[in-house]
Amino acid sequence: MAWALLGVAIVIELCATVGLKQSDGFTRPLITAAVLAGYGVSFFVMSRAIRAGLQVSVGYAVWSGVGTAALALVGAAFLDEPLTLVKAGGIGLVAGGVVVLALAHSA
Repeated sequence: MAWALLGVAIVIELCATVGLKQSDGFTRPLITAAVLAGYGVSFFVMSRAIRAGLQVSVGYAVWSGVGTAALALVGAAFLDEPLTLVKAGGIGLVAGGVVVLALAHSA
């Protein structure tokens, strides 16, 4: 259950982060409110994942790492951001780190 909650927290945080661009520097009140609410809900769900047994260090590392990698892919696919070889390599390193942390958690 903890990993499922973490996945939900990551998706919500990813949506909120994408909304940052749409908020136009927090000048669009409704989108700004949605971004801030998204971050709040994401942190709340993350707290539930930790309460359900996920270690804080592992949860936060996976949350931030997967979120960062996913945002790079979303940026390339939908926000006209370049996906360079260096970025792709970084995503691979993040994915490897997430796997190691997940294995360390279950060991």
